[in-house]
Amino acid sequence: MRNLNKYRGIIPAFYACYDYEGNVSREGVWALTEYFVKKGVQGLYVNGSSGECIYQSVEDRKLILEQVVNAAQGKLTIIAHVACNNTKDSMELASHAEKLGVDAIAAIPPIYFHLPEHAIARYWNDISSAAPNTDFVIYNIPQLAGVALTLPLFARMRENPRVIGVKNSSMPVQDIQMFLQEAGEDYVVFNGPDEQFISGRVMGAQGGIGGTYGAMPELFLKMDELVRVGDLDQARQIQFAVNEIIYKMCSAHGNLYAVIKAILKRNEGLELGSVRAPLAPLTEEDGKVVEEAAAMIRAAKENYL
Repeated sequence: MRNLNKYRGIIPAFYACYDYEGNVSREGVWALTEYFVKKGVQGLYVNGSSGECIYQSVEDRKLILEQVVNAAQGKLTIIAHVACNNTKDSMELASHAEKLGVDAIAAIPPIYFHLPEHAIARYWNDISSAAPNTDFVIYNIPQLAGVALTLPLFARMRENPRVIGVKNSSMPVQDIQMFLQEAGEDYVVFNGPDEQFISGRVMGAQGGIGGTYGAMPELFLKMDELVRVGDLDQARQIQFAVNEIIYKMCSAHGNLYAVIKAILKRNEGLELGSVRAPLAPLTEEDGKVVEEAAAMIRAAKENYL
C-alpha cells in the first residue's frame, strides 16, 4: 500500500502573481509561498485554475513552479498542474516538474473538443509518461472542462501505477464516495468545492485543494482539525462563515482571484498584482466588496480560532 500521508490535509491552490506590467512576479511568487509555509498548510497546488493556467504560457508556468519549489525548500507537498490543451506542451511541463522534484503532477482533460474516453486516457497517460517517477492526480472538474471522469475511465487510468487519486471538483459530494469506493484505500480523493469542504471530508476525502483557501487558510485548517476530532457542530459553524465570505467575494464585478489578491494585500501585506486578461480586473466599486470580505475574514478568525 502506498504512503499517501503527504497528500492529507489542506493544500491551497496557488495564485498567479504579477507585477504592475502584468508579467509573472518572482518576488510575489516567493512571498506567497513563504506565507503558506508560515500558515502551516500541508502543500500547494500550483498552476491550476486559481493560477490562471489557461492564460499562461509554458514558460510562465515553468518560472512559477521553479520559484515555488525553491521558496518552499521541501517544507510543502507540491502538486503541479501541467495540463495544456495539447499533449506536447503538457508533456514538456510534466518533464520539467519531475526534474524539479515535485511530489505529484495533475491534469484536467483536454477542453473544447469532446474527446472519447480512450483519447482522454491516452492524453493523461502520455503526460504521465513524461514524468515516470512522479505521482499523477486526475483533475475532475466537469462544469469547466466539459467532460466528467466516469468510473470506466477511472478504472482505465488506475492501470497506470503512477495514478494515485482524484482532485474532485464536481459539485455532487457523493462523487467522492463513488471514487473512493471504486478505488479503495490505496488512492486519495481531494475535495474540490470549497463551499462543501466539511461535507467532502465527512464523505471520505482525505484532503482538500481549494481556490479560496489562500485568503483564509487558518479557517480551513481549523475545519480540517475539527472534522478529524469529530466536532462537526463547530466545523459546520466555520463552514457557514466561510461560505458567507465566499459569497461576498463572488459578488464583485471583477474576477474572484482579483478579489482574493486584493484581500491578501489588505490582510497580509502581500503584493500579488491583478489577474491576466481576459479575466476581469477589479472595478472601483469592488473596493467595498474587498473591504467587507477582508473584514469578515478577520472577524471569523477572531471568533473561531
